[in-house]
Amino acid sequence: MRIPDLIAQHSPFISLEFFPPKKQEEWPTFLETAKELAALNPLYTSVTYGAGGSTQDNTLEICQQLIDRCGFTVMPHLTSVAASAEKIDAFLDAISAMGIDNVLALRGDRPAGYIGSDTDLYAAFPHASDLIRHIRAHSPHLAIGAAAFPEAHAEAPSFAADLAVMQEKVTCGADFAITQLYFDNRCYFDYVQRLRQMGVNIPIIPGILPIRSLASLRFTLKLCNARIPGQLINTVLQAHEEQGPEAVYEVGIAYARQQVQELLDGGVPGIHLYTLNRADMCTEVLEGIL
Repeated sequence: MRIPDLIAQHSPFISLEFFPPKKQEEWPTFLETAKELAALNPLYTSVTYGAGGSTQDNTLEICQQLIDRCGFTVMPHLTSVAASAEKIDAFLDAISAMGIDNVLALRGDRPAGYIGSDTDLYAAFPHASDLIRHIRAHSPHLAIGAAAFPEAHAEAPSFAADLAVMQEKVTCGADFAITQLYFDNRCYFDYVQRLRQMGVNIPIIPGILPIRSLASLRFTLKLCNARIPGQLINTVLQAHEEQGPEAVYEVGIAYARQQVQELLDGGVPGIHLYTLNRADMCTEVLEGIL
């Protein structure tokens, strides 16, 4: 079923993002985790693949496993990194044959170690909006999700320019959007308000990633443009110094729970959890909230 239709019928909701293991011997453990998370009754699950489509075949097989074993509505990611129109069309045809009605269309990040030009890397679809436009033309039956950036994309020349990019994605056919992770809910609410003033009225679903450890916090800072509130950084560092890694985990869970509750109180359509394939983390964040 198309995700916009599901959102219209079920709000607020929880959705989950999975990162399929590259090694097939790790799949059984991953699928057991997914079964545990089925208890959260997610409205849908999104499924990533490696940069440059390096694990795209795995994504399709994992999607089928998540459908068959867990009963999930799945939404595979699709990026334009090193992708031709023919390659994109083959992927779209494959998911349609599987009965999948949704796709998350992304420009995608440069593969690690890539030394060529962006012109070559994104030759067929320079921007996510180009990919969205192509999907809408080739597979009009699919619901298309897009990425949203409450603190602006790291490569955006300005916040206003990034808002215009989001508006263009919707013009090209995006039906809903999921935000990049962030840690200050004021950024999300301000972002949505600005988009509404521009006439962008699709659902904007906040994406939440709990801090699991000091190492994960450092990785997050390298990974994206998310800003960490100073008070949160201080709390995490103090917890690590005085009590160790377990205390950092507890701080991260408590902060994510607070974020989720504030978002729900503010009337968001749903919450998208970046799971890191961790059932314990997700269930602790949501326990007693939904």
